[in-house]
Amino acid sequence: MTRALFLIAAISAASFPVAAQDVTRHRTPGSNFPIAMAVEVPAGRTQVLVSGMVPAVVNADAPRNSVASFGDTRVQTKSVLDRIEAALRSIGLGLEDVVRMQVFLVGDPDKGGRMDFDGFMAAYTERYGTATQPNLPARSVMQVAGLVNPGWLVEIEVTAVRP
Repeated sequence: MTRALFLIAAISAASFPVAAQDVTRHRTPGSNFPIAMAVEVPAGRTQVLVSGMVPAVVNADAPRNSVASFGDTRVQTKSVLDRIEAALRSIGLGLEDVVRMQVFLVGDPDKGGRMDFDGFMAAYTERYGTATQPNLPARSVMQVAGLVNPGWLVEIEVTAVRP
């Protein structure tokens, strides 16, 4: 009888995820900035690398491949995050599964050639660090000289983890 109970307990334990197997997101001590200082991915989790996503055209009447056709940094960031979310959803994941994000921002001509970090953060914080989506990725943001299309100000690539 003891052997049967042990076998049932062992099978049950193997059937359910253990809390220690969860992705651990470490916040930066003393900071409420909406990124993780570090993210731990436990062994046995599948990492999904999502290629860089770029914005959709928001103004078809603007000159083709212009910043005006894709919008400012905030508009482009929202568009890119929408596309990332759609790509993740198509494979059974969501923004909450993102553990790493790399953001490439081009200097905005309307901002003297400096990246619009505030515009980026305005759209980013609508999706990350919210009450409904508190899972924060480890993240890097960098200004780059340009992207493939001269109208793009934003490209984002992410790594997600399959639960």
